[in-house]
Amino acid sequence: MTRLVPALCLLVLTACGDQTGTPANETEAGQARVVVYTSRQPYLIEPLFERYTARTGVAIDFASDNEASLIERIAAEGERTQADLFMTVDAGNLWHAAERGLLQPAGSDALTKRIPAALADDQARWYGLSVRARTIVYHPDRVDSSELSSYEDLADERWAGRLCLRTSRKVYNQSLVALLIEHHGEERAEEVVRGWVANLATNPYSSDTQTIEAVAAGQCDVAIVNSYYLGRKLADDPDYPVELFWANQGSTGVHVNISGAGITRHAPRPDQARALLEWLASEEAQAEFAERNLEFPANPVIESRGLVASWGEYRADDTPLTVAGERQAQAVRLMDRAGYR
Repeated sequence: MTRLVPALCLLVLTACGDQTGTPANETEAGQARVVVYTSRQPYLIEPLFERYTARTGVAIDFASDNEASLIERIAAEGERTQADLFMTVDAGNLWHAAERGLLQPAGSDALTKRIPAALADDQARWYGLSVRARTIVYHPDRVDSSELSSYEDLADERWAGRLCLRTSRKVYNQSLVALLIEHHGEERAEEVVRGWVANLATNPYSSDTQTIEAVAAGQCDVAIVNSYYLGRKLADDPDYPVELFWANQGSTGVHVNISGAGITRHAPRPDQARALLEWLASEEAQAEFAERNLEFPANPVIESRGLVASWGEYRADDTPLTVAGERQAQAVRLMDRAGYR
């Protein structure tokens, strides 16, 4: 049975075990276990963890928090950490954890075979487990899809006063701009971002959900968001007045990112962590892992299902996502210069 470990207990998990006489790699009942620190919402992952426990007998203890707090916790705990696996969203966050020396190479042929190289760290310290596309959405009463083409085109003056964006402080937008820099160079990427700022209908929003709602309400005509946020709206209301457009199909492909995980550097149970990571990348788990959050499977042999499948196939940008981390600081400085707040 999966158990939600209170954050306080996870901070002193070794002490909790010592008080009960529990070995570090077992639960109180002698059951094998693995500990996951995750920024993913419990309702998205707990059913999968329960399924894994039922299949293998391995208990999964997990604590949820935002990615920045979890990275700092792992760093502070050092060799004393009880975390075996770090699970979060966006390659930029995983890259940051890896570059701080908090993750170790997985050493797994199964993961190498199941997850495309572009969706994984080139040193095998983290792997994508689901894919999310950051693309264009629009109001069909005010925009014809034939008018749309690319992220770069949204900088054109014909979109003046018609564009909505989420704040530049969100890593999703930092990763998108990092890839623009990779494709076009810094000067051209800055021209694009300055064009976006000039075309804004209102100040950037704090969430993708608010951004989509602004399109629906007529505050703007187009926006850039992660596709699953629109999926949530359409799941509740199939007639919701916002539609999705796959960006950059004639050039670089739509920008994709991941949710993923890596084994912590000082994992007390690295073999258990590796086994869980391999299972999450397997055919058995992939479709459900992606479908629960209206994302796409990272394992390319698995087909999308339901609402996500109804959006049709798209050409994805296959630039290695390590670039999102490597150019993150550069992207943040560029957005700041361009006045994108």
